Amino acid sequence: MFSLENVFYFQAGLGVLANMFLLVFYIFIILGHRPKLIDLISCQLTFVHIVMILTGGNIMLTDIFESLNVENDIKCKVTLYTNRVMRGLSICITCLLSVFQAVTISPSTSLLAKFKHKLRKHMMNASFFYIWSFNFALSSNLIFYVGGFTNVSKIKQMKITKSCSLFPMNYIIRGMIVTVTTSRDVFLVGIMLITSAYMVIILFRHQRQCKHLHRISHLSASPEKRATQTILLLVVFFVVLYLVDFIVSSISILLWIYNPVILTIQKFLMNAYPIVTPLVQISSDKRIINVLKTLQLKWH
Repeated sequence: MFSLENVFYFQAGLGVLANMFLLVFYIFIILGHRPKLIDLISCQLTFVHIVMILTGGNIMLTDIFESLNVENDIKCKVTLYTNRVMRGLSICITCLLSVFQAVTISPSTSLLAKFKHKLRKHMMNASFFYIWSFNFALSSNLIFYVGGFTNVSKIKQMKITKSCSLFPMNYIIRGMIVTVTTSRDVFLVGIMLITSAYMVIILFRHQRQCKHLHRISHLSASPEKRATQTILLLVVFFVVLYLVDFIVSSISILLWIYNPVILTIQKFLMNAYPIVTPLVQISSDKRIINVLKTLQLKWH
């Protein structure tokens, strides 16, 4: 168990460091240059993932709360509510990133091309506000139904972390929460799959045209193509992890069972996407690669 805890700490530490590096890079880009809209979206996603890792599995914030003498009940409500909001924001912003890139690379003759200007104009003002507000409201039930594990056999609690539990709730309320959350996730995952398929078709057509015109080198150097491939990779990875996590979580909640093995699987799945995302973005962004090369030359 001790070695497994160390694995969680290493996993979380790697994710926080990678996301912090990426967040600092985006902040410099946003403050120092004229940022692209995709940089603003990615910056938010990076911040969300940092908070998501810090509150995930109740690992890294436990010592901080204990040093501040925070009650276990408040600690559970804050960490689990914040983590659930961040998980919702992660899927929403990933979907937004996928939609934005699909619109960006769409041909001028397509129907989506008409939305390019509107997307850039209203993205920061409306979309982000509604996304954050919606997820804060949707996860508010956790404030009432999550608390510290009391170890009282009369109350049928479901332990969800080492010291936190989910209190029993009415079947109707539980069904409503599961239905709304599932509907949101299915809708967003569906949009991601549709936009991903659309982007694959666009890339395939572009590649065929470039082969016909003998401009393969230009295609491989296209920043739009690299960005699209990166987002496609992230979306596919997210969807696979999400489906596995969704199945495991739904079974646990509907059957109201606690299993240490299931909890361990959920912790790994919870941190996998926010850890892999910055590593993929760092390795595929030429601006970051050039910065790292410059730093390497200065050090040597």
